[in-house]
Amino acid sequence: MRTLIQFLFPKPLNVNRNSIILLLFRLSFGGLIMTHGISKCIHFDKLVNHFPTPIGLSPTLSLLLVIFAELFCAFGFGIGLLYRLCLIPMIFSFSVIVFIVTNHAPFAEKELPLVYLCALVWLFFAGPGKLSFDYLIGEKLRKNRQQKWETEKK
Repeated sequence: MRTLIQFLFPKPLNVNRNSIILLLFRLSFGGLIMTHGISKCIHFDKLVNHFPTPIGLSPTLSLLLVIFAELFCAFGFGIGLLYRLCLIPMIFSFSVIVFIVTNHAPFAEKELPLVYLCALVWLFFAGPGKLSFDYLIGEKLRKNRQQKWETEKK
């Protein structure tokens, strides 16, 4: 009974558990999005001639930008390196898919891109967590700034 109560009414998550959850989300969503980018790289020659150009760019440039978002930005997002900067092209790409490319399509066709878009937007606001390269770099920069401030103070 106690286990059931703890499951239904959990204690607030601590910072470490939140960071682990964010890490798992980053790795899973980043990895899933990277599979799309890898597929586009492999089939580049087949896709480049008829890739959609919903915002008026050439098919080659559109495909390259989507590959950049789905492969390189997804990798940085997954490991938490330049996390929010990596999320911007991914959010933009999925926004174009949801609101322009599949605008008049049935909901079932745009459901998966919409799930990705919602998750990426939520993760943008959640931040990368402590288990990320951004956190490590930020800590190093804060430590250096603190040391510099202390030496200037003396």
